[in-house]
Amino acid sequence: MAFPPAKSDENKIYLLLSSADAMKQANVETVGQITGWGSDVIVITTNQPYIILKKLYTRAGIDLSKVHFVDAITKYAIGKVPEEQENVIFVNNPENLTDMGIAITRTLKEGEGRDVFVLFDSVSTMLIYLSSANISRFLHFVSSRLKILDVSGVFLAVEKGLDPLLLTQLTTFVDEVVDMDRA
Repeated sequence: MAFPPAKSDENKIYLLLSSADAMKQANVETVGQITGWGSDVIVITTNQPYIILKKLYTRAGIDLSKVHFVDAITKYAIGKVPEEQENVIFVNNPENLTDMGIAITRTLKEGEGRDVFVLFDSVSTMLIYLSSANISRFLHFVSSRLKILDVSGVFLAVEKGLDPLLLTQLTTFVDEVVDMDRA
């Protein structure tokens, strides 16, 4: 189920649809594939705390020096920022789209001059905190920003967890939709 199957010279935005039980594996495989090309990955996580993802990536043999995080769940879950953390920016909570946008912009600036992918995990989890309309507006901002900066992006989502209007809107923002359960 590895995605993307090959590195492209063309920077694209992808929507990866997965079943709920395969979402974590889709994340790990996608990050492993991208870092395997020598590219950096900025993981924007609203789903799993970065420390959990870091452990999963380590177990999968992923080079963590290539992975940077914008974590919107840890501070919300434990009420404070863990001490002495590298390659991570913490956002107060998944509802704080302004801070998340600032953190994404900051992390992209730090990655200037390098081949960088942005992985957003996950669109489905954001529905717990925000309306479909707010998510759609924010992801339109993110995808537009990535296209302007010529950066590839991947939005992970559980297909059955999205309302049809949000799925339709996301489809218009991206260059390619991939059903990971059929890939």
